[in-house]
Amino acid sequence: MSIRDLTTYEIIKEEELSGIQSKGVLLRHVKSGARVLLIENDDNNKVFSIGFRTPPSDSTGVPHIMEHSVLCGSKNFPAKDPFVELVKGSLNTFLNAMTYPDKTVYPVASCNDKDFQNLMHVYMDAVFYPNIYEHEETFRQEGWSYSLASAEDKLSYNGVVYNEMKGAFSSPEGVLDRVVLNTLFPDTSYANESGGDPEVIPELTYEQFLDFHRKYYHPSNSYIYLYGNMDMEEKLAWLDREYLSHFEKDFVDSAIRYQEPFEKVREKVIPYSIASDEPEEDNTYLSYNKVIGTSLDRELYLAFQILDYALLSAPGAPLKKELTDAGIGKDIMGSYDNGIYQPIFSVIAKNANEDQKQAFVDKIEEILSRIVEQGMDKKALEAGINYHEFRYREADFGNYPKGLMYGLQMMDSWLYDEEEPFMHIDALETFEFLKKQINTRYYEELIRKYLLDNTHGAIVVVKPEKGRTARMDAELEEKLKAYKASLSEEEVQHLVERTAALEAYQSEPESEEALNRIPVLRREDISREIEPIINEEMKIAGVPVIFHEIGTNGIGYMDVLFDISGVQEELLPYVGILQSVLGIIDTEHFEYGELFNEINMYTGGIGTSLELYSDVTNIREKAFKATFEIKGKALYQKLPVVFDMMREILTASKLDDTKRLKEILSMLKSRLLMKFQSSGHTTAGLRAMSYASPSAKLKDMTSGIEFYEKVAYIEEHFEEEKGRLTEILNQLAKNIFRPDNMMLSYTADKEGLADLEEMIEKLKSGLFDTKPEETACVIHCEKKNEGFKTASKVQYVARTGNFIDHGASYTGALQILKVILSYDYLWQNIRVKGGAYGCMSNFNRIGEGYFISYRDPHLKRTIDVYEGVVDYLKNFTVSERDMTKYIIGTMSNMDQPMTPVTKGERSMNLYMNKVSEDMLREERNQILDATQDDIRSLYRVAEAVLKAGQLCVIGSEDKIDEEKDVFMTVKGF
Repeated sequence: MSIRDLTTYEIIKEEELSGIQSKGVLLRHVKSGARVLLIENDDNNKVFSIGFRTPPSDSTGVPHIMEHSVLCGSKNFPAKDPFVELVKGSLNTFLNAMTYPDKTVYPVASCNDKDFQNLMHVYMDAVFYPNIYEHEETFRQEGWSYSLASAEDKLSYNGVVYNEMKGAFSSPEGVLDRVVLNTLFPDTSYANESGGDPEVIPELTYEQFLDFHRKYYHPSNSYIYLYGNMDMEEKLAWLDREYLSHFEKDFVDSAIRYQEPFEKVREKVIPYSIASDEPEEDNTYLSYNKVIGTSLDRELYLAFQILDYALLSAPGAPLKKELTDAGIGKDIMGSYDNGIYQPIFSVIAKNANEDQKQAFVDKIEEILSRIVEQGMDKKALEAGINYHEFRYREADFGNYPKGLMYGLQMMDSWLYDEEEPFMHIDALETFEFLKKQINTRYYEELIRKYLLDNTHGAIVVVKPEKGRTARMDAELEEKLKAYKASLSEEEVQHLVERTAALEAYQSEPESEEALNRIPVLRREDISREIEPIINEEMKIAGVPVIFHEIGTNGIGYMDVLFDISGVQEELLPYVGILQSVLGIIDTEHFEYGELFNEINMYTGGIGTSLELYSDVTNIREKAFKATFEIKGKALYQKLPVVFDMMREILTASKLDDTKRLKEILSMLKSRLLMKFQSSGHTTAGLRAMSYASPSAKLKDMTSGIEFYEKVAYIEEHFEEEKGRLTEILNQLAKNIFRPDNMMLSYTADKEGLADLEEMIEKLKSGLFDTKPEETACVIHCEKKNEGFKTASKVQYVARTGNFIDHGASYTGALQILKVILSYDYLWQNIRVKGGAYGCMSNFNRIGEGYFISYRDPHLKRTIDVYEGVVDYLKNFTVSERDMTKYIIGTMSNMDQPMTPVTKGERSMNLYMNKVSEDMLREERNQILDATQDDIRSLYRVAEAVLKAGQLCVIGSEDKIDEEKDVFMTVKGF
């Protein structure tokens, strides 16, 4: 049988998609009007997605709250949280849902056929038959509700999305992104915040929420996507039989409206909140934004990605370099967002001042006018095209299945023209077209038309305001106080009862019947075989090489490792600075912009990183190895360029260029603060771990809070510090980049070994021949238990400790414990009941354990929840089915599909950490054979982690001051 025999669907279009080695078929379900897209190929990592066009009519966040809520139980799967049950008990390779400004998407992926079918079933049921109509509690839990524990308490708001967006609105970059979108499209749905504005979310009523589902969650408004190696006919027949045939075609007015261009560029100034000890000077964001046609222009869609690289994003790009030289902002960023109907090109100056606005705009237009007149840098265009084409052909999206990323990219055209899903995914012809335009005036005319002469733009200024968070919190408290005062005693008691009823609903155990409806695989479905470790030790040109023989489609992945374990403790932050500087500073033969373009013209890129490897065979001594690594990738015939450029970066960088060093430090300081705001959970976790772990302390000193403090100090006292800085950087380079201090990791097939000896010899001969004194680095740890105050309205609460130090030991069952805690005990108490957006835990082979919360409205309550882990584990009681589910979920985390490069990286990581195949087999068997008693015995591990008493919190000033007694130190960034 073929899809042509399925009379329930009509085929609209078929295309051979040579760029992604696939066949595309676009269909429509005849009865329901559902749009269906098939991408057929031999990829075993199958993807299913159902999406809906969901233009918001206000900023209550109803699309976002709906995204959360439909996954909280449905007709055929009535458990309160099937999503979490799937996470615990599925072999998924991706399982999530996402809200965008104009669409909501529900994607899943799995390599297991049975599991994939189960995931499809749960997601289709969730979106079309959710239990939101029977359980208002879901809306109140995931969206917002009044919270009043007793009549005497203060009234407050709670809700997962409400707290998530309080965190999102605390980020100035997030504020800027939203204001730009809203300002450029005032007459369309983009004028509203689809995620929800915390000030507006409580205006959403339960009935409006249900009406949104009734209107938009209909097959006629749906976009169904199937990707990979599967029986497409069988899947289509199932979709028709079980779901689509139950609906009649309907007209859903969800079209994304076109914003008519402005007659002149608009301006907007809006405040954002900073902490009381942060300066207002040099803390403003200036942004220049222009609308670039529509995303239905095949060439323009990609051409502006190339222009973004050549004009702005690449180090040394003219907008970035000349704005920095002009002293307008300390960090020049920007983007080209083509994931909406009318894409936006943005230039942003961070750490600027409001009075620089006109100079900022004038400078941008002066630079662009000169480029139009004198012509684009041809090398920059070539490098930009090669950079994007290499990534397109490589199709390496890290941990994300490529089928998922293809599906999201196809929505960039499919959502706005239902007969054009393949426009951007089959891009080889577009790349060829863009290459041919390099020696014409094509790019210059694009700049003239869409940037210089385009009046559809906005200059948006986001400026700091001290005390804004405290003022808004006080206003909200006053508003809620006044509301409570307006209520009768009976109405107040009603709120208390509703609060208690919601907590009771959340605490009520799931019925066995409801849980048993959610399909679960068996332990027997999981192989006991481990993924092989592919390491072959070699000596090439006298250098130790670990070769990973893996098919890479003609690409060689090279990683050169230099040991930094001998660097003295006080110099470690400077190693972090050196790693941040190399590759974006002038060298003897290239200006840094030219260097970047030279690399991207011929290779897939070169980057540096600092890595840590712990010796699992010597845990008591806390032995580890720290490395400075430079990594590059290229087609085999271009590998000599990778080695030449590596040598240039490592040995010919002008580390005495104090002007450029100052610029990099300013940018680094800015980016680190952004990271702390967006990833406060990992930052707090690392900091807390550094109180007792030398390896974590080293990482904190080279990329965490201590690193930030050193970078900020040098940047602020640059004139006094620059001499010492350049001296240390030069000496570190000479001491680290030595032939006798390096080893290589290389991922390729056998063919990729050709000429490698000559290339390594050339690199080796160009390195420094310094003979530094052999000294062992001793890292001193100190428990500090800090609270870091920010302008955020939420917290990141980390509790850490080393369980081996306190008498417990590692077992594979700890990987199951991570799933149990993160999606059961912590999830229920911190997310569901506490309203935090996320929570997680982890336990590794060297004894490091942590409990962390993410965008959490609480602080002390969360610490108390962590303390309850021990009793929870002592009394841990589940059915054999649930135990199996946890094991399946654990194996899902461990058995993620890998790209060739990640296979090589995994093998090298295991080699450096001295993890053997026998250890992996033992761990796998411990997981697959785990019992309820094994989990109960892990209370000792939790007890040991908590016994360490290590705490770090990044959060709001008020909340940290309120709970200052739990800290040894309280300070700001």
